[in-house]
Amino acid sequence: MFEQLQSAIAPLLNAFGNNPYIQAAVVIVFSFVVASIFKYVIIAGLKRLVSRSQVDVDNSFLDLLHSPVYFSFLLLGFASATLILSPAELYLHIVYSTLQSLAILIWSGFFMRANRYLLTGIARNSRRVRIINNKTLPLFLNLVNIVVIVLAVYFVFSVWGVNMTAWLASAGIVGIAVGFAAKDTLANLFSGVFIMADAPYKIGDYIVLDSGERGEVTHIGMRSTRMLTREDVEVTIPNSVMGNTKIINESGGPHEKYRCRVPIGIAYDADIDQVRAILMQIALGEKQYVCAAPEPRVRFRRYGASALEFELLVWIDKPALKGRVLDILNCEIFRQFKLHNIEIPYSKHDLYIKQMPPRE
Repeated sequence: MFEQLQSAIAPLLNAFGNNPYIQAAVVIVFSFVVASIFKYVIIAGLKRLVSRSQVDVDNSFLDLLHSPVYFSFLLLGFASATLILSPAELYLHIVYSTLQSLAILIWSGFFMRANRYLLTGIARNSRRVRIINNKTLPLFLNLVNIVVIVLAVYFVFSVWGVNMTAWLASAGIVGIAVGFAAKDTLANLFSGVFIMADAPYKIGDYIVLDSGERGEVTHIGMRSTRMLTREDVEVTIPNSVMGNTKIINESGGPHEKYRCRVPIGIAYDADIDQVRAILMQIALGEKQYVCAAPEPRVRFRRYGASALEFELLVWIDKPALKGRVLDILNCEIFRQFKLHNIEIPYSKHDLYIKQMPPRE
């Protein structure tokens, strides 16, 4: 291959004489000229063309591109100059392998910088790809950079003639061992990615777990989710558990408002219309916490064993106010029912004795 390339470029350099050093110097200078033309003329022209057109390409991407292309032209010039000088086969292989390794490293750096540029742009516009956002951006940056580095190492070893089969087999065995050893960590990691992408809850939401814990989400990490309960106790849940359990998001839906239910039982001889009016008056009178829209409602639910079961439904601004609002409403209901002589019955049981046991 080297001889064919030398025979192809040799006629073009005969005009500069038969001195190989002069020809090599001419090739290096020519490569500098071509690289400079590309850097200062073509790139500048592309920037002006892009700024005038409707193409959505940032100039910073062109700035990233000109350096690897510029150095690639220079490396081609040095490779051609080395070919003209016709060193020994061993030295020619060393020079060519070195130049190819430099080219691989230069383009690897370009792909890593371009990866950061492209993924950052996608994360800023979450409407394109929801799975890539500001929270998952570091993960995807690291994954792509690892792939680029692995490929760069593979190509560099291939250039120098190192057989990568044994290395790849060893890496596969190590990868399997690490995968088994860190399966829980990997499960939490991938679950964290999907939680951030799917967003079943966000920081500040009030959620209820299957196990009964209720609290505010304070942190969503790559390994775990943290929530602060109403007792100011922080609960840490692995993301693998969060990804495989039913979660009630009290802050979800079209708005953050939350509906509170206040169950109340009254005696069977009470006036149900009066009870309904009193409950509505209590709800409408609590303007500090109870929302006017949607308006409060009173529902007669069922005939209970000892009472007629009603339910007062009110809307509050945030789920965190649930306990406070229930306390206020229950206290006011008790006062108003006592004032209007409405009985709140408790469970009663009648015991019938058919026969007394004989006295001994």
